[in-house]
Amino acid sequence: MNCSTSPPVVSNSSPPPSALRPMRLAVEPGSGLRAGLASGNRHKLTELRWALPGWEIELVGTPPFPPETGVTYAENARGKAEHGRASSQDDVWVIGEDSGIEATALGGRPGLASARWADDGVERLLYELGGVADRSARYVCAIVAIGPACRKIVVEGILCGTITTSRSGDEGFGYDPVFVPDGERQTVADLGDAWKTRHSHRARAAAALAWRLR
Repeated sequence: MNCSTSPPVVSNSSPPPSALRPMRLAVEPGSGLRAGLASGNRHKLTELRWALPGWEIELVGTPPFPPETGVTYAENARGKAEHGRASSQDDVWVIGEDSGIEATALGGRPGLASARWADDGVERLLYELGGVADRSARYVCAIVAIGPACRKIVVEGILCGTITTSRSGDEGFGYDPVFVPDGERQTVADLGDAWKTRHSHRARAAAALAWRLR
């Protein structure tokens, strides 16, 4: 089904604070809501399955996926969702996701380019922040979900924190070994997958999506 036209969009009007705490999902486990993630990234698929345990989520769409040429995370996510929607069954919600990390001292870089900033993005981030006092940063995740009748929902999740001076931890992926969330003393990679399931930028975006579909 092609949803590349412009149906009404449900924006990410902020969910209540409870939607961003350890999540009590709007879609309860076993409800069987079917969704497809338009991505080739199995790490993201795993995180969304953890964050939305009541949903049946599979990867949809075939490469090549649309180039990430948008000027916002939501634009990139929408392109992926529309790509996946075109080859999915009408009753399936198709999710497009884009995310990145933004360092304040670097003017928000790497931002939209986080996944392709360098062969080793973590090492480049540590190098560019070498000797820099302001190590504040944030993770951002945008999700665009396209459902039956081409209904679109756009949500965002943000996790603020700081960048360490060296790697620590074995869990997670991406920049998790150098990102310490506000209020924590360990990196996301040290805090582990159980913590990430509840509190990551992607988990927050997933909670906002579940809230919109309550």
